[in-house]
Amino acid sequence: MPTEEIRVRGTVQGVGFRPTVYRLAKACGLRGDVCNDGQGVLIRVSGSEEALTEFVARLQTECPPLARINQLTRISYEGELKFDNFVISASVSNAIKTEITSDAATCPQCQQEIFDPFSRFYRYPFTNCTHCGPRLSIIRAIPYDRCNTSMSAFGLCSECAKEYHDVENRRFHAQPVACHACGPTAWLERADDKPVTASMFSMLDDVDAVCTLLQKGEIVAIKGLSGIHLACDATQETAVQKLRQRKKRYYKPFALMARDIEVIEEYCTVNVKEKELLTSPAAPIVLLQVKGREEDEENLFTPNSSLLTLLYETLRERQAQGIAPNSLHIASSIAAGQNTLAFMLPYTPLHHLIMRRMNRPIVLTSGNLADEPQCIDNDEAREKLGRIADYFLFHNREIINRVDDSVVSVVGDKVQIIRRARGYAPAPISLPPGFHNVPQILAMGSELKNTFCLLREGEAILSQHLGDLENAATFKAYQETLNLYLNLFEHKPEVIAIDKHPEYLSSKLGKELADTNQIKIYQIQHHHAHIAACMAENGIHLNSPPVLGIALDGLGYGDDGTLWGGEFLLADYRKFKRLATFKSVAMIGGEQATYQPWRNTYTQLISAKLWDDCQQQYADLEIVKFLNKKPLKLLNQLIEKGINSPPASSVGRLFDAVAAAIGICPEECSYEGQAAIAMEAIVDVSSLNNDKETLIYPFSFSISDSIYCIDPRPMWQALLNDLQQQIPQAVMAAKFHKGLANAIMEMVKHLCQENLINQVVLTGGVFQNCILLEQVTKGLQILGIKVLTHSLVPANDGGLSLGQAVIAAAQLIHEC
Repeated sequence: MPTEEIRVRGTVQGVGFRPTVYRLAKACGLRGDVCNDGQGVLIRVSGSEEALTEFVARLQTECPPLARINQLTRISYEGELKFDNFVISASVSNAIKTEITSDAATCPQCQQEIFDPFSRFYRYPFTNCTHCGPRLSIIRAIPYDRCNTSMSAFGLCSECAKEYHDVENRRFHAQPVACHACGPTAWLERADDKPVTASMFSMLDDVDAVCTLLQKGEIVAIKGLSGIHLACDATQETAVQKLRQRKKRYYKPFALMARDIEVIEEYCTVNVKEKELLTSPAAPIVLLQVKGREEDEENLFTPNSSLLTLLYETLRERQAQGIAPNSLHIASSIAAGQNTLAFMLPYTPLHHLIMRRMNRPIVLTSGNLADEPQCIDNDEAREKLGRIADYFLFHNREIINRVDDSVVSVVGDKVQIIRRARGYAPAPISLPPGFHNVPQILAMGSELKNTFCLLREGEAILSQHLGDLENAATFKAYQETLNLYLNLFEHKPEVIAIDKHPEYLSSKLGKELADTNQIKIYQIQHHHAHIAACMAENGIHLNSPPVLGIALDGLGYGDDGTLWGGEFLLADYRKFKRLATFKSVAMIGGEQATYQPWRNTYTQLISAKLWDDCQQQYADLEIVKFLNKKPLKLLNQLIEKGINSPPASSVGRLFDAVAAAIGICPEECSYEGQAAIAMEAIVDVSSLNNDKETLIYPFSFSISDSIYCIDPRPMWQALLNDLQQQIPQAVMAAKFHKGLANAIMEMVKHLCQENLINQVVLTGGVFQNCILLEQVTKGLQILGIKVLTHSLVPANDGGLSLGQAVIAAAQLIHEC
């Protein structure tokens, strides 16, 4: 009788794959065994040819919900199978080539059990099974067995052990399985160390008490799946402002959690794709359009307003008319100046239990001080969050890996990942053809929105979002996570890839690692990495002809030693040629220009040689009067002498400059891109959809040293005229978006014809602007040009490490 060894690679550990193998083998009348090892799942099986064929076919069609088969190989087994039946054998430790599963949101079955009074999991906040629950956040080593996770501290009770060993049970070999009798517990503490008494709340338990505390306006730090969050009632302005002041996060939007889709739909429009994302196992934060009044759909925006304002006005009108609103107001400071809200659904039993009685959204933001990593340890939270939270909801299951919530949006019908973390990381990304035999590579990522990347055997493993490394605590967490991944995957890089910027901490660390371990190092240009990341996730072959890559962002270190940020590159994986760029202007004060938009406005006007006109013809404009209050003589000296005023072709800073000119955040931003995001939110839809040339700001084109240049001078002249004529802010915002998109398309059209290219990549953080992305994409598609955009990794610097890794791999292959 034929005997085979079947090797399965992919996401096949901790997802109920072995139980599925067992069930199917029994159903097909086979004998043998199945086990986990470092490469995935190994099956040794004996039976008739027909039974083996049926078994393999069903294995692929009846794969468990969280499993993914990347490769299945069958070879004849020459050894002797000493099994009379089919069994599950103990795991084997060897070279690690398997995948680690990301944490998964509570499945419908577990959700039903925690609300069933007759279930032994009733109101148990750590209920899970092979279809859901913690994975990456609790794992220390491979293979994924309980002894290698933080659940090793909790022995199984007889009931859980019975289910764990019952092949017909969905908790069969579910490593984090636990219940009230044997598993982790949650408890409530007061931040002032006073005792919490049951008489204070008269609720079912400490978890249920959190709901009451939130309704009373308290701030509660909640230890969840992969980090600690700070929560408050999103409809209580006082509570939200209290959280902002204590956390020192004054303007950046807060994420929200709602009990169910119905609550979300009280505030936002939710399409089919967005609903799928919210209810998926990844359960990310989804950016959703705020609902406005139906009668204002054709003209949703007015100066200094947003859809949130319209929502509040609508609710007030309904109340004045005696019409009961379906929901309470969202606090106006949740996402001031924006027309989207960031919503997620409960993704753990703990959250489901907290939210059951909550008929309105709550704020659920990272438990940290501004810009620091999210707290994951109870003692750390008591120390760092004690002056922010009024109460703590802790538990005693250790979080091994800090993983932030993922953030996504839907542009057109395509998912755009803004922050790749919980639910997505560390799921590998399959590399395009040509990359399957490269050695192990480590790419260190960028300075901001950092991720790192491990490249091995035709796949790229990106870390979860780690944040901005300029913060000391974040850089420390980056190093700890890097060491954990290297050990977890037994990754021994032969090559290290870093960004060319000499001051990036990730690059400096990469150089240290390369020197210490005598490893070859590649320095990768920032915007080339952006383009290569998009190429890789779209499956572009290693040896494909060059594409035209358009990389628009804040800034990156250019090959000429200046700062780039508006680049048109003819690029393949190995090399690139700079074909065009945006006109460079000085960033007065360097990094200060990122957070003080007026600096960019002034240098743009100086560069366009329009400042004298401003003093003579436009002296009454608010922005001109505003700028005249600044120390212009000193600023001019800094520009002339090149003191801390590096020239940059940054489109991100151009957005800031225009936003400040029309009155949006001119003085200061609390986070990068705040002004640009606010300007996008007020764009007048009717102007955007109008094809009249008068509703498009013009840009000019020139050539210098064989490089084309887009010059915004005509745009500034037209904008100043509009300001003088008091054109509505929303119309000016629309004209800028349309004009910029038109300038990009004109340049692309020319470069594609000149270089015989028909494939364009759109990448960089600026292309997270949905309006610009849609305008450019549709325009190029009308011209018959194929457009590649991001959907697996962020367009921002969060995807940079993937690009660094594939460029290093391509250059290494070329050298060999």
